[in-house]
Amino acid sequence: MSRFKIHHLTRYLYDEPVRDSANQIILYPLKDEYQEIITHTIHIPGNPQIAIHTDYYGNEVGTFTYAPPHTELIIESKLEIVTKERPTPDDTAPLAEQWNTLNRLKHQFNFIDFLRIEPFHFQAEMEEVIKKERCSECTPFQVAKDFNSYIYNNFKYQKGITTVETTPDEIWKLRSGVCQDFAHMLLLMLRVVNIPARYVSGYICPNKNGMRGEGATHAWVEAYMPGFGWVGLDPTNNLVVSSAHVRLAVGKNFSDCSPVKGTYRGTSNHTLEVTVSVTYEDGKQAKNMNEVLEAQIEPVKSFSRNSFRRHQEMQMQQ
Repeated sequence: MSRFKIHHLTRYLYDEPVRDSANQIILYPLKDEYQEIITHTIHIPGNPQIAIHTDYYGNEVGTFTYAPPHTELIIESKLEIVTKERPTPDDTAPLAEQWNTLNRLKHQFNFIDFLRIEPFHFQAEMEEVIKKERCSECTPFQVAKDFNSYIYNNFKYQKGITTVETTPDEIWKLRSGVCQDFAHMLLLMLRVVNIPARYVSGYICPNKNGMRGEGATHAWVEAYMPGFGWVGLDPTNNLVVSSAHVRLAVGKNFSDCSPVKGTYRGTSNHTLEVTVSVTYEDGKQAKNMNEVLEAQIEPVKSFSRNSFRRHQEMQMQQ
């Protein structure tokens, strides 16, 4: 059992006043027997009303609009949470039975999204890698762990080389990136062999273990195991997810789980600052601060002052 305090601050700074900022936030931890929320508050200066609903994947989603002209928008989440260790499959069921069960899932509606392979030009090349890496006598859980290790060992962890807009094709060619990229590659590999897989957004809080992504938003994958359910795999750190991982949201990919995204009315460019700090029971604190200057959304010769522009949390989940 672990206890953490997590402070997640998102700050947009605009070059000149903008208005009618409409936003979606997915900053509410998933609630289950392994995550107990002690306290959680979200504060936005100006106190706009936040409407909360549950989306198709079971995530709590908040939406709000801030209409007055403003040059700054701050979204502050303060969370205290207790996590428990998650069990892993005993993996004793017969091999053929497990794979046959997975083959039947592809016809079930609630698994379609988690088996869908998005356009990926290097799929044939990936399938050749899978042929070499996949053990023919291994269970789905063993295969999933092997793929997890493959991503960890063959992709370089490197900040700043990718963005949230980087495509799977680009990630495959670069063989580099951060946790968001690693998760997207593992999703593809698992889905190619008919193992349902979903993207997970959250935080990693390893304290003295020094894992990649500590003190920042983090991403990993959950794979569906026959007779058991969803199991978390972190390809950035080559491990099965533990009580050090705090889950915020699940979805097909990052776009379903983006912590903050929205639009505003105006012509101004903006700078985004994201700070995440984790405080542990022993008083130690891990902190990450990221600043990103957003590029022009689309090339235009002029913008009407009434035009809407898009902003989202461009910080890579690390």
